[in-house]
Amino acid sequence: MQQYSTAVWPRRTLVLIGFGWCGTGCIYGGRLGPLGLAVVQPRSRGAQVFTYRELERATDGFGEGNVLGRGAYGVVFRGRLGDGTPAAIKRLQLDPRRQGEREFRVEVDLLSRMHSPHLVGLLGYCADQSHRLLVFEFMPNGSLKGHLHPVIPAVDVAAGEQRDARPTLDWQTRLGIALDCARALEFLHEHTSPAVIHRDFNCSNVLLDHNYRARVSDFGTAKVGSNKANGQVVTRVLGTTGYLAPEYASTGKLTTKSDVYSYGVVLLELLTGRVPVDTQRPPGQHVLVSWALPRLTNRERLVQMVDPALKGQFAVKDLIQVAAIAAMCIQTKAEYRPLMTDVVQSLIPIVKKSPSMSCSSTPARPLQHVVYMSPAAGSNTS
Repeated sequence: MQQYSTAVWPRRTLVLIGFGWCGTGCIYGGRLGPLGLAVVQPRSRGAQVFTYRELERATDGFGEGNVLGRGAYGVVFRGRLGDGTPAAIKRLQLDPRRQGEREFRVEVDLLSRMHSPHLVGLLGYCADQSHRLLVFEFMPNGSLKGHLHPVIPAVDVAAGEQRDARPTLDWQTRLGIALDCARALEFLHEHTSPAVIHRDFNCSNVLLDHNYRARVSDFGTAKVGSNKANGQVVTRVLGTTGYLAPEYASTGKLTTKSDVYSYGVVLLELLTGRVPVDTQRPPGQHVLVSWALPRLTNRERLVQMVDPALKGQFAVKDLIQVAAIAAMCIQTKAEYRPLMTDVVQSLIPIVKKSPSMSCSSTPARPLQHVVYMSPAAGSNTS
């Protein structure tokens, strides 16, 4: 295997975090949720229960003008709650296999008691008869995908109309987004027990607030890891093409290192502005990972692969360091990938040096407890 000497992971520091047992409750009449997790009372105000009519009013009858996005299991609408709070309201479509129902329960079960400044917060939910809706904090700058890979509607091109172009994410903002995402995954992997594996981390699930700080969303396919030493879970292969770790795609064996691989792909997108899979490019450039990997340790080729939208406005020294981190994250063998804590510690000094995006602008909130989950959760194989 090729060695990447430029990536030097800092010495690990053990931090003892105080925690206490909290009272338990459940939204399903005293039953445990689908992952077999004991529900811990959240530290802050709990998720609110909404009626369908309340959310219908909040979105102007789920009008097309309020659609923010469409996914495999539903549509997300912009809304304004009764108290004036802006929100993103996800209306799930329940399919015959009840996959939408599972996504709903997983997100409510996890997000009602996991609280981090790097995760999109769950404001509430609706389980009114056959309706299943989730109410999230509104992220005014949309998804990272929308900024890196904007889509120009065909009708606008044909009409010669100029679309509402989003501002290009500058180098400093990209570094901050990379650190925010790393902290989100670090929280899931190392500050919950057992670890939570996102399972579908990609740039569509990275949302940006008014300051372009990133938060991770969409936990509908998340899995709780095993308590075994390797934390491995064998499960169905779900996720987004181009982001799946090789061992997970081929065997269904899922670990936190699967998320690390996906994170590496997003890091490559931030560096290059390219999508993970693009069959419109010349042969040899279709798959971002295989095209980028040999270039990440060659300074001249590395500079050439940077997103042209940056117009050369980046520090080469920082680029080399970030590229080294990306190279480690996308290693074919899971054991060669770093822990997300190591990625965070490697990115912090790079971001601190940045003139317009320093770590001090958004200090990490101290963790008050570790989220503890039932060991039975790791046995779920769906």
